[in-house]
Amino acid sequence: MSQRHAVVAGAGIGGLSAAVALHRRGWRVTVCERAPGPTAAGAGIVLAPNGLRALDAIGFDVTGAAHRAVPAAMGLRRADGRWLNRADPGALAARYGRPPLGVHRADLAAALAAALPDGTIRYGAPVTAVDDAGGSPVVRTPAGDLGDADLVLAADGLNSPLRRRYFPDHPGLRYSGETAWRAVLPAGDGRGAAQAAETWGRGERFGVVPLADGRVYLYATAVVPEGYRPADVRAELLRRYGTWHDPIPALLERIDPAAVLQHDLYDLAAPLPRFHHGRLAWLGDAAHAMTPNLGQGGCQAIEDAAVLARLLEAGGAEDVPAALAAYSAARRGRTEALRVRSRRAGRIAALTHPLAVAVRDLAVRATPARVSMRALDGLFEGFTLPGGMGPASAGVGTHA
Repeated sequence: MSQRHAVVAGAGIGGLSAAVALHRRGWRVTVCERAPGPTAAGAGIVLAPNGLRALDAIGFDVTGAAHRAVPAAMGLRRADGRWLNRADPGALAARYGRPPLGVHRADLAAALAAALPDGTIRYGAPVTAVDDAGGSPVVRTPAGDLGDADLVLAADGLNSPLRRRYFPDHPGLRYSGETAWRAVLPAGDGRGAAQAAETWGRGERFGVVPLADGRVYLYATAVVPEGYRPADVRAELLRRYGTWHDPIPALLERIDPAAVLQHDLYDLAAPLPRFHHGRLAWLGDAAHAMTPNLGQGGCQAIEDAAVLARLLEAGGAEDVPAALAAYSAARRGRTEALRVRSRRAGRIAALTHPLAVAVRDLAVRATPARVSMRALDGLFEGFTLPGGMGPASAGVGTHA
């Protein structure tokens, strides 16, 4: 049997995870990426236990490859510093096999790329179209056409051109009402070391995630009109969060405004009717864009890759359409439930009325730890693979 060929549109976390998964199962893979080359810029990502299990299923050891992953159990605070709840890394590890890990996205992407053969990734070559996806796909790029694909994966992100082309009647993206700023600070002098936490105010949030080597990933959100862009980013962040609890003011003083990323937060206004069309499949944000309120966007893309690779593992090229239909059926329910749950969580976190905020904070603080932990079960234990491989046998405890 000739070696099957997969073309992946997009070299983000989902696309690279799928490429590694397929490569390790004997596929020849070509990744077409819009950017002119790899970049060290970007933000952090917290890999939840389900995302780590999905990486296990792919056969990728994030701690061994990236060498820059650290435990990142999040707590929740008020702007004055009072804790509303605190995550216990030990309890998380005992319940789910490992705690969440914080890693720089660029480090994770570089490690995934390094697991692929040289020349797999073609930079500066965005996929502009896929013709005859139901039969013999021809992948169009400015650098030339690829006409020998057995499979095409659309991992082309939030604004997926392939999603728009194949689902022209879909309503597209919905603005959540919030914008987000993100930055990664270099290692400091060690004083006032940051703890992983998210702080809630009135229509504003601020998150701190320590990374390796003393670096710190920061993110902040605010309820603002769509497209709002302050002229002075540092002044804007200090105005909003500069009087919040330590170490937030000191961290803000260290920010390089030129390195701060700002993106409005969107999710899909409605679910896609399916995640496949013939030999073309969507994954990650292209398939089920969700707001980051549950920290599951990247993890769900990795889950997509693991499930897709498992379903494609046994068959030949002629079995690809059936495998993609099975992938769509396996993934739509879970990702849609999390998309809706994330949207609802964002509405609660973004409350602005003082009374509503007070009631919210009281409710969070009064919730017993065991109840909070159970609420995470659907997130962290919901990943399963076709063929009977569930969470308990998907590498739990072997990939901390």
